[in-house]
Amino acid sequence: MAPPPPEPPDDQVLLPCFKEMELSQERRDFISSLPIEKSWTTRGYLHNYQGFWFLTMGMQGVLAFQKHFQAHDTDVLLTSSPKAGTTWSKAMLFALLNRVRHPSPQGHPLVTNNPHTLVLTMELTLYYRNQVPDLTFFPTPRLFATHLPYAVLPASAKDSACKIVYVCRNPKDTFVSLWLFVNRAWSTRSIIGSLDEAFDMFARGVSPFGPYWDHVLGYWKKSQENPQKVLFLKYEDMKKQPTSNLRRLADFVGCPFSPEEEAKGIVNDISTLCSFDNLKNQEVNKNGKGMFSEANEAYFRRGEIGDCVNYLTEEMIEKLDRITDEKFHGSGLKF
Repeated sequence: MAPPPPEPPDDQVLLPCFKEMELSQERRDFISSLPIEKSWTTRGYLHNYQGFWFLTMGMQGVLAFQKHFQAHDTDVLLTSSPKAGTTWSKAMLFALLNRVRHPSPQGHPLVTNNPHTLVLTMELTLYYRNQVPDLTFFPTPRLFATHLPYAVLPASAKDSACKIVYVCRNPKDTFVSLWLFVNRAWSTRSIIGSLDEAFDMFARGVSPFGPYWDHVLGYWKKSQENPQKVLFLKYEDMKKQPTSNLRRLADFVGCPFSPEEEAKGIVNDISTLCSFDNLKNQEVNKNGKGMFSEANEAYFRRGEIGDCVNYLTEEMIEKLDRITDEKFHGSGLKF
């Protein structure tokens, strides 16, 4: 049986977040009216909006991005749950779309920048404070990222011809990766109770941008209905066959590798540039800081498949496997 929902926090608990986000009273009242749970990733709360959970500090960005973003037909939107292969996918898409502008691995922007500064997660950056940011300086095709579920995406992203790339990862590794990330990146800001408590909330669907299974199914179904619009990729497949999936990505976003590029080994060059080990060993990712003062090294832990067995009990693994089988039953999606 699920535990009872927590008592709504008094105004003084949410007030610091509201002040930092410079919210109007109307927006404060709206966020305060949403169903709420304590967060296991930060000192704060998760609010249920349109069936999904979002952190208090992120609600302004979610609402503003959803309302104001106007997609171009040439846009590419990378979508994912947190810690499902986002960092790696940002690097690959950036390198693919900018390979004419940046043909050489030497001096490449990925050598001096963390992928998250090159491909912005819209609700966490541009729309975080500024409701209508100026996007005119982004080169075409514009490349953006978001963790929003399909149902919560801006209407223009769904209705335009823009391409949506979705990357997912099995729920066990996704949970463990997120759990370890918040411990490494924001230990001073996180409530970080026990692993058991965080696991129980994740299994109930209470996690940032979750429930995990609804997030995945939303994009999976759209990829089946319209494969020209949504490309659905599994992290595990990308790890096992990086070059073939690079070609899939290039074909999907409309910049396939030419025979000349294939002959020159450009596919392997990009694969090597974006490899986990290469990115992890760049100075900016060993000692740099991110936009929220998190250590960039927190984004590069191990990147392995099946690392969850080192943290989850057999009972936990069986529970998530059972939930996954139930949630994905009849969808055709398997891990």
